[in-house]
Amino acid sequence: MRPRFARREDLGLSKAEFAALERLSTPQKIQDFLNRMPANFEVRGQTCLSVREVLRQHRAHCIEGAMLAACALWVHGDPPLLLDLRAERDYDHVVALFRRGRCWGAISKTNPALLRWRDPVYRSLRELAMSYLHEYANKRNQKTLRSYAGPFDLRRFDPALWVTSEKNCWDIGATLDDMRHRPLLTKRQGRGLRLRDAVERKAGALAEYRPPRGR
Repeated sequence: MRPRFARREDLGLSKAEFAALERLSTPQKIQDFLNRMPANFEVRGQTCLSVREVLRQHRAHCIEGAMLAACALWVHGDPPLLLDLRAERDYDHVVALFRRGRCWGAISKTNPALLRWRDPVYRSLRELAMSYLHEYANKRNQKTLRSYAGPFDLRRFDPALWVTSEKNCWDIGATLDDMRHRPLLTKRQGRGLRLRDAVERKAGALAEYRPPRGR
């Protein structure tokens, strides 16, 4: 059985931790909360922080923010779902999914300006994933998004592994990597994609938080 609502006892969170998630009663409030949270620049090495550690350390990158968002959604009756976006010659990206009516939306933690929130207007996951295609680019200005996988229901994992763990949640990332990814375009289409122009490069350079010196 997969409970619709996550209770505090199910998650193993403290009263204060659970109250923080209870306040995030809509996807919009969850996104605003993640936007106010500084980016995790991983200055001491790579991390995959649990929901508890994100709340405690008050920092997050994409999969960490996505897990917190999914947990908050679950507290309020939405399933805790993730979508994995796979890129070529670039970093992958993970977002939390939610549905309103028959349409999908996404909550996204990202420091640059582009790969962010998506309103729930997309009729399929492929349509939602495609909405990231033109803005998803590497430092060589190549558009790099190639495939997607999901939805992945975090209720498949014990909350002790991703909600309250004090260790890095590498198993979640590995599971997403191992999922079957659906292609968004053919190899021929990928080779024909236009490089970002000067205005797109300028927009792509916008960031919400400055990285520490030396990063």
